[in-house]
Amino acid sequence: MGFNVSFSKRHPQRFYLPGQEIKISRGVTSARSYTTESDNVLTCRQRTIFSMFCFIFAYAVLCIRVSYVCLSNGIVIDTAITGDQIADTDIIHFKNPVKRADILDRNGEIIATSLPTVNLYANTKQIDNPQDVAEKLNLIFPDTPYERFEKLLSRRGAFIYLRRNLSPAQQSMVNNLGIPGLEFENCEKRIYPHKNLFAHVLGSTNVDNVGISGIEKHMDNRLTTSTKPLYLSVDLGIQNTIRDELLAGVKQFNAEGAAAILMDVKTGEIVAMTSVPDYDPNENSKIGEREMFNFATKGIYEAGSVFKVFNTALSLESGKVKTTDRFDTSHPVFIGRLRVTDPHGSHKMLTPEDILVESSNIGSTLEILRVGKKFQRKFLQSINMDKALSEFELPEIATPWFLSEKRWADVSMATISYGYGISSTPLHIITAFSAIVNGGMYHQPTLLEGNKHKGKRIISKQTSDDMRQLLRAVVVRGTGRRANVEGYQVMGKTGTADKLENGRYNHKKSMSTFISAFPQSNPQYALIVVMDDPKASKETYGYTTAGWNAVPITKNIITSVAPQLNVRADFDLEKQKSIVDAAYKR
Repeated sequence: MGFNVSFSKRHPQRFYLPGQEIKISRGVTSARSYTTESDNVLTCRQRTIFSMFCFIFAYAVLCIRVSYVCLSNGIVIDTAITGDQIADTDIIHFKNPVKRADILDRNGEIIATSLPTVNLYANTKQIDNPQDVAEKLNLIFPDTPYERFEKLLSRRGAFIYLRRNLSPAQQSMVNNLGIPGLEFENCEKRIYPHKNLFAHVLGSTNVDNVGISGIEKHMDNRLTTSTKPLYLSVDLGIQNTIRDELLAGVKQFNAEGAAAILMDVKTGEIVAMTSVPDYDPNENSKIGEREMFNFATKGIYEAGSVFKVFNTALSLESGKVKTTDRFDTSHPVFIGRLRVTDPHGSHKMLTPEDILVESSNIGSTLEILRVGKKFQRKFLQSINMDKALSEFELPEIATPWFLSEKRWADVSMATISYGYGISSTPLHIITAFSAIVNGGMYHQPTLLEGNKHKGKRIISKQTSDDMRQLLRAVVVRGTGRRANVEGYQVMGKTGTADKLENGRYNHKKSMSTFISAFPQSNPQYALIVVMDDPKASKETYGYTTAGWNAVPITKNIITSVAPQLNVRADFDLEKQKSIVDAAYKR
């Protein structure tokens, strides 16, 4: 079947072949010239353009708003909700579920932080069967006795704590019980990632996250009014090294305990402070009294011959004793009923250097007899041996035992010259010792990074230079020889004293101390090591004096930490040359 196509000559414009161009006469203006299809295209085009303008306008408004928020004063949240906003910052503020600030070491390592958690409490008015609920809770918390839960749930009250600091898993299991009356309270838990390492420095918080000891207590207001981290002057790596060496020493010498402090002599900043035995502040179990005791800041004891450092320094500073003077120690010194003798029986003419090297009680007494007790007392007060270091950032600070002026008799003057009759803490001793070797400036000790105090001069630079020379001799040829770490020019002084118990001296127990600093040419750090009642052994040939225990521990510590502290070793060039020459001759 085909199609016949015919073209009329009268209306040729009404018939078009496929692909044939359609031309519209410009002269045609009647409505019939515009088809319905062209009207629809025009309308669609107009609506598209309008929609585009709408989108452009909306995006412009959005961009302007985002720019305003980001570049102006930030997002403002109602202060009634976020009362812990930091006032001194213009960055965007978001509500932090943790309200207690982190504590960091000098290098930014976290040593104390808080994590959000929940407490479980009960509204017992809504609990019909306390025994059944107690049984189910005991399955989730097996370390809490069933009887404990039953007793708490049998009370009548709208708010009764059942369990604190639940883990997410425990919270989920309690939730799944679906028991009305069991509710959760948002809170936070203090975490100490390094456990025992900073126990006595950081202290701890109670169940309500309030500081109860250490830095946590002293800086509680600072830690709860700002979320900015608190930087301490302590170094995590150095602290770990010193504690390990101290624990090893306690085990080796079977001591009751030990303490150590490393201080920057130029600023008073504490780089490390440890006292063992210690405890884990993460544990809620009962902690023993000895473990809680921070001997470094609270342990008052007679340091023995360590005090000869201060006696020699004040004698030189007085101008009545010179480094070239010689003292006859061949006979005991009698002051009233006191008979002063030397345990080693040197019986020589000794210079101030020899007095320190041989640790002569007679020599120290003869020095102070020249100077007098008035100057002695005044000097010891200048290095704060008569008061607690109240500006230090720990609440566990002891006040030294210091005689009143009326009781400061000639006998006391003599015994104090060699370390008896006055008791102080390791913190007092190392702070004063730092001033002796750093050029004569006393700086308040601090645990806060960058918290530098303006020092006060207690001795002249010349006296300090002389003392460094004398103290180096103690390590080179005296009782501190086992601390002579090659390359670091260690200087120091030993001290061993009978332990005072219940007001009486126990001659079978002793306190051993070695105070040191390095390097001699430019002192940077001071270190004190105290051993509480170390025992004699075959290795120490039956001795319990500091030269056999505290001194070798000090050597181990300095050998390890000096490179960590970037202290430049200064080896003897002649010795190095001989080693190189010997190597070439092989």
